[in-house]
Amino acid sequence: MQYKIPVQIENEDPIIWPLSLRQLIIIMVGWWIAYSLFNSLAPSIWVEIAAIPSIFIVLVALMIALFKHSEMTFIPFALSLTRFHTNYKERRWVKWVDSFQPIDIWYITNIEGKKEEIIDFKSKMDQINQLEDKLSKI
Repeated sequence: MQYKIPVQIENEDPIIWPLSLRQLIIIMVGWWIAYSLFNSLAPSIWVEIAAIPSIFIVLVALMIALFKHSEMTFIPFALSLTRFHTNYKERRWVKWVDSFQPIDIWYITNIEGKKEEIIDFKSKMDQINQLEDKLSKI
């Protein structure tokens, strides 16, 4: 029996207009912080001056919510950028290896300290032959 596997399983579904739930939450939290800041500043200074930091916070929240670069949202992109600028000389591309782990941002490996392991194929082939002999005797 075959099962149909969804191709775009990690894509977020839009809820209101083209905005997903994650984007809506980020925008609502940004609006809440901006509104709270505006309400706390408005009684002590002019309303126009109190609106400036609130508008800045709303714009930052919108930028974080709507940011998408190479199918990456803001947080993975910021972590990748931080990791790149932190240890850019130590980055080596290795085929078939995931290079991004959020926990490894500050982890730097010493490439020069690593030694290359030489694989002895003759001993490996001998072991395989011994296993084949044992299997054939069973």
